[in-house]
Amino acid sequence: MKLFEPYNVKNLTLKNRIVMPPMCTYTADTDGMVKNRHLAHYAARAAGGTALIIVEATGVMPNGRISDHCLGIWDEGQIDGLRSLTDICHTEGALVALQLNHAGRKCTARPDDDGYILAPSALAFGETYRIPREMTADDMEEVKAAFCEAARRAHAAALDAIEIHAAHGFLLHSFLSPVTNKRKDGYGGSLENRARYLLEVLEAVRAVWPAEKALLLRLSATDYLPGGISLEETVWLVRQAKAFIDIAHITSGGIAPESIHVFPGYQIPLADAVKKNCQLPVITVGGIREADMVEEILGNKRADLVAMGKELLRNPYWVALTAWERGHDIAWPDLSRRAFEK
Repeated sequence: MKLFEPYNVKNLTLKNRIVMPPMCTYTADTDGMVKNRHLAHYAARAAGGTALIIVEATGVMPNGRISDHCLGIWDEGQIDGLRSLTDICHTEGALVALQLNHAGRKCTARPDDDGYILAPSALAFGETYRIPREMTADDMEEVKAAFCEAARRAHAAALDAIEIHAAHGFLLHSFLSPVTNKRKDGYGGSLENRARYLLEVLEAVRAVWPAEKALLLRLSATDYLPGGISLEETVWLVRQAKAFIDIAHITSGGIAPESIHVFPGYQIPLADAVKKNCQLPVITVGGIREADMVEEILGNKRADLVAMGKELLRNPYWVALTAWERGHDIAWPDLSRRAFEK
């Protein structure tokens, strides 16, 4: 089965094609530190056979977290916990990437502070959200520097890769989308202008992230809204980003509280289009639950890697169980080897 074939990108040698996508657990304290629950959560998926674990959205600034209970990487004191998380996943056989994020206008952290949150334009995400401050040139430099410092700390924590989050309505995505970017300067208006800040962040991060280590980019390929980002624009953007990234992780939506019709594999065509038009390794994600669907994706070269979110939450041992049920011999998990070996 192609599902169990290894895959190589830069320093990453994935033992199979299954990825755990970043999914917030909202279990950190306000200090953003890794807790024992994070270690148990990710170690279970590593032990179950997942090849690459992308750790949940981790804030590059205190006011850049989605909530007060998200992980952080804005402080040197957060490195040791992230290193422990990486180490335990390595022990259980998985590679580890860390998603770096600034929540932008979707930030609900620190509501009792004096208060500002940042976005390309002063447009609230919804009625219950604060109105963000339109970012100045100094703000943009500060956030870009925060991404770079976060990348440096991720390397110090022995992460195998990092992923820049430019999807789901968070800060970098909100620069890309005409729905949320109403700027009148060189960072708003045309697609080239709206993409400029993300490309500047990617270039700066690539300069500090070790050249031999993989850099991932997560993008929402469509906003599902009139006047929002289109798939054609996303293809153009990935072509520009290829100079800095090694893998494109393709998702969709999140720029507004829209209702999306979700069904198994609903985002596969988006990844397929990026892969065919950009000649770059691609991860697809979204409602993928069955091994046969994974085989179809890989067999038809619609993506190179397959991320399974809710299925891995339900069943951390999905990879090992699938191998066992299909009669495919793998390196069985040490702690449960007797359940799988003949």
